Amino acid sequence: MTTTALPPTSQILDDLALVLFGEGSVRSRVTTIGADPICPSPHRLADTSAAAMGAFALQVAGVDEDRGAAPQQITITATDALDQLRAALLAQINGVGPHLLSDDPTLLGLNDFYPTRDGWIFLLSTYPHLRAAVCTVLDCPPTASAMRVASQRWTGHELQERVVAAGGVAVVAHTASEWEQHPVARYLADRPVVEVERIGDGPLRPLPPLIESTTDPNGWRPLAGINMVDNTHVIAGPVAARLMSTFGADVVHTSRPDRPDPIGMLAVTGGGKRNAYADLRYPAGRAVFANLLASADVVLNSYRNVARFGLGAEQLAERHPGIVSADVHCWGIDGPWGDRGGFDQLACAATGFALDEGAVRGLPSGQPALPPTHLLNDYLAAYLVAAGAVAALRRRAVEGGSWRVRVNLARVCMWVRSYGLFAPDHVAGIEMPEPHIPCYTVVGPLGTLTEPGIPVTFSGRATPTPAAPTLLGTAQATFADITA
Repeated sequence: MTTTALPPTSQILDDLALVLFGEGSVRSRVTTIGADPICPSPHRLADTSAAAMGAFALQVAGVDEDRGAAPQQITITATDALDQLRAALLAQINGVGPHLLSDDPTLLGLNDFYPTRDGWIFLLSTYPHLRAAVCTVLDCPPTASAMRVASQRWTGHELQERVVAAGGVAVVAHTASEWEQHPVARYLADRPVVEVERIGDGPLRPLPPLIESTTDPNGWRPLAGINMVDNTHVIAGPVAARLMSTFGADVVHTSRPDRPDPIGMLAVTGGGKRNAYADLRYPAGRAVFANLLASADVVLNSYRNVARFGLGAEQLAERHPGIVSADVHCWGIDGPWGDRGGFDQLACAATGFALDEGAVRGLPSGQPALPPTHLLNDYLAAYLVAAGAVAALRRRAVEGGSWRVRVNLARVCMWVRSYGLFAPDHVAGIEMPEPHIPCYTVVGPLGTLTEPGIPVTFSGRATPTPAAPTLLGTAQATFADITA
């Protein structure tokens, strides 16, 4: 660990810009105010968050530039960037935190690190079927105390593999050096944090004409005319799709009725989308999805094994030349753990990130911890995959082709660590700052939602805010006709 010679945030952003579109593709510039360390973490949470947000903002500004608009000056503050990572925890729905709105709030409360015979493991129970898998293997009731006793009867690897085999998700807390030797880490290390790749032929598709209102405070919609299918769940994918919707894309979110996201999660990720059911296990659901694909520009997916439904990136490119297929995965969709589920916290546990965090918190030696924002990869991945999708749309407009965009949560952790760590004694005494990120309020079917906005300031445009979220399955699976 070091506290010297860390690359500035501007360098992190420049590195992202090269991956997304190449040098000189955007003339707009980003200024970041403040820098890490600003919280008790050895990792550069604010700096990398600001860079990810800046990457998305530059691509959105680039859409305007591609239409002939002047470049913009974009401003992001480090404290706002840090707060964006914990946006879901700062939101309120009718004055209640989203995490309290689950049908069974204990589901989230059981997500934690548990001791094993040889270390620590993260067990996740966000959904009932995941909790059932964990508790079936542990042969204990779903209480933290019982799970903590039962987990110590196992080695970490044994418990990890048994939970996965039972249909759950779990991962051993590795050190960073252990992770570097892991087959998944080696697979991910060969890939950039966001992959933007042309995978097939397709026609040039110019960006739609700018649709702008002079009376609506959210009148700047640079992505208007772009149709997007949001086949994602939890946080990273849905937040990415909400970003696209906020800047004008027409987004239809699809889900299966028997595996709904908790209502609180839907509230903080669903703004501006229409919600339709499309259960891909059945012909009727696949027909609904096929109808959307016929006019989709972007398909965003966060589910595993969609190729069995003909929805892999190459399959989509063959049937729908010119489509942009974006995926958010934890471990890499075609890597050694491509068939395993994963979540934000699991990526932190696996990569050594959590053990580094634990070393700063004054915990007993070798005990892991999540970052002080609690969430990390979900929001970083959301901005990165959205930036990749917009970059692919811009490239399609000048190069043609079908495109694939990929972001993996574990790779995001590795990316954050790659820009250097602060020594524990350098950050251990820093207090977690009070949130200062500007919030917005919107009223909709779920009630009154107050949550952090998109903390990016554009010099020539007002930053839009998300529209109200709607309930699952309440819309038809069709895109709007913007010419009507």
